[in-house]
Amino acid sequence: MWAERGRYPVSMMARLLGVSRSGYYSWLDAGGHLDPLAGLKDVVAALWEGSGGAFGWRRVKAELPPEWSGASGYSVLKSMRELGLRGFRPRSSKRTTVSDPDAPARPDLVRRRFNPPVPTTVLCGDITYLRTGEGWLYLASVVDLSTRMVVGWSFSARMTADICVSALEMAKRRGYVAGGAIFHSDRGSQYTSAQLAAWASANGVRLSVGRTGCCRDNAVAESLWASLKKEMYHRRAFESREAAKVACIDWIERFYNRSRPHSAIGYRHPADLMAEFQNRMEAMFKKEDYLAA
Repeated sequence: MWAERGRYPVSMMARLLGVSRSGYYSWLDAGGHLDPLAGLKDVVAALWEGSGGAFGWRRVKAELPPEWSGASGYSVLKSMRELGLRGFRPRSSKRTTVSDPDAPARPDLVRRRFNPPVPTTVLCGDITYLRTGEGWLYLASVVDLSTRMVVGWSFSARMTADICVSALEMAKRRGYVAGGAIFHSDRGSQYTSAQLAAWASANGVRLSVGRTGCCRDNAVAESLWASLKKEMYHRRAFESREAAKVACIDWIERFYNRSRPHSAIGYRHPADLMAEFQNRMEAMFKKEDYLAA
């Protein structure tokens, strides 16, 4: 602000930097020549380091403590630039979806409506690949679209339908698949298999698929893998499949579900939203039991 005071109004610069005019003038009267962003820089650096260097300025701003809640996005961005910090950028990826031309036709029940109002009713999934010193490791996911929480996953050294079924079984076992829920995926042969169809029929799950070769029809699942790879996987090397499994589970459960703010849900944490939903449902059931008694 001191260097730019002749070019811009102090009130405007104070607002952009998230500081008060009176505070600036008090600092100036005291002969201050310190960096007015020094305190914010310390907070920004701590949040960035806590994310493993994954957070860009938007997620850093979303995680600022209450005493810095008035800091502007510009001041956070400026702090990161001056500290030489930046969010991790994704690398290019290769296509892994192989469609089965003989698979039965299935509808797209989601049609890119990725924000259903009720958790556990609409889910999506996909498979990604991870290179390790022992060979390829495949990871299947199940994501709740309402909360963006990863509610199920499964690993395998082979990319078969078993991995998809196992991930869904995990989600259902944990109570994250409602009766009549929709499960959306791409048209890969694992997701159009008779094995998955049989499991869905037995568990009251409706299957939905996007169009062939259109990744945007399953954008949430694709986004999960982009985040996993740019924020963790591409920054490490894994000598064994087991090491990759441990790292992925830790990233999903500790970081993605519980610590990483998500822009699609107002920069909230997925596990918090799911817990709030479950608490509401529990309170409703208790009320119904009380009224029926």
